[in-house]
Amino acid sequence: MKESIGSLFPEELTREIKARFHHVDHDFDGKARLFFDNAGGSFRLKAATERSASVDAIPDCTERMHHAARHLQAIQTEGTDDFRFILNATGGTVFASLTASGAMFDMVRAIAENVPGTNLVTTTLEHPSSFDAVSYYAQHLNKELRVAKSNPVTGGIDVEDVVMLIDQNTCFLSVMYASNISGAKIDIKNIVRRARMIKPDLYVIVDAVQHAPHGVIDLEDTPVDALNIAPYKFFGCRGSGMSWLSNRAARLPHHKLNGKPIDFWDLGSSAPAQFAVITAIVDYVCWLGTHFTGATDRRARFVAGMHNIELHERALLSRMLDGSLDIPGLRRINGVKVLLDHPDLTKRDLIVATAFQNLSPADAVREYEKRGVVVYERVATSLYSRRMLDSFGIDGAIRVSPLHCHSGADIDQFLTITAQIAKL
Repeated sequence: MKESIGSLFPEELTREIKARFHHVDHDFDGKARLFFDNAGGSFRLKAATERSASVDAIPDCTERMHHAARHLQAIQTEGTDDFRFILNATGGTVFASLTASGAMFDMVRAIAENVPGTNLVTTTLEHPSSFDAVSYYAQHLNKELRVAKSNPVTGGIDVEDVVMLIDQNTCFLSVMYASNISGAKIDIKNIVRRARMIKPDLYVIVDAVQHAPHGVIDLEDTPVDALNIAPYKFFGCRGSGMSWLSNRAARLPHHKLNGKPIDFWDLGSSAPAQFAVITAIVDYVCWLGTHFTGATDRRARFVAGMHNIELHERALLSRMLDGSLDIPGLRRINGVKVLLDHPDLTKRDLIVATAFQNLSPADAVREYEKRGVVVYERVATSLYSRRMLDSFGIDGAIRVSPLHCHSGADIDQFLTITAQIAKL
């Protein structure tokens, strides 16, 4: 039962969690608000922003040999190890970039240009950074683009609809971990397992940007060849993308300085502050994990932290959809419709797509803002939304995306305001 509907953090722990983040209950002007647009960029961990600023203030170059340079090298090495730690990845190459989107284009290019095959496979729910990269290189290299359809009932992608597109001539598969509109988690493990039953050496690229802050990622359990995240959606800072490549993918020809090792992917000097942020994120999740396990192993603490983030967020999702004895959930508010409302909450991250009967998504977002709630409209005129919305057969939606920093009381406040807006 706990797994199916989740479990809220104790109130005292939620207060401690909120205290570790910036602007959870108030905006930058000190005005009270509910920030339910974390899918667009999560709350910033105080330790991450402080660590980033302190490390970035050091002017020394990491390619020198004096004390300060060695200090920065150690920070970068620790952050590199911690990124592998997040993914439970062994070996491979970690590289930092300005954005996760830029890294995705680079990884797609290297694999598309250098791995034999006549077709590239992806899904209709991909973020433009991956879908557009795949479609560009399919056209550029005269390869067939195969796109798995979405499931408008679950809001996700069915395993069979991906696997049926794979054959011996598939160059690679690109698939995301979770939809950034519906919150539906994609069954990456079974997709990878079954696809490689068809082509054992198939390259797999994964966009984990949306899912990373919501659950455990384990590349030992689900081996892929390329994966990216955006730290600013994982309690970190903007201006950074972090990616990992398997040993075989990292050695493919790619842009690099000639004197660097064959599997080196950084171009120029990466900012050590980017890596310091990763360590701050891992330290925080491990701290959270100590509330749920007595294990001394750091990975066990991290997994416990992420697992209980997932359970808390599932409980918030359940409360948002079904409400409580005193406050009706979205499913029971007249004039409100939950879109892509699959009942199995274990297959969803904390994102809800809704619509009002008498308000457009854009107008509804403005009404929420008047009442101190920040949500976001996903509409067909947006390059970030149209393909996905069209696949679901809907024109637009209000995307509601809280984070584990929120409490049951925050959800109740949101539902009360939603009921008020529904009466307009």
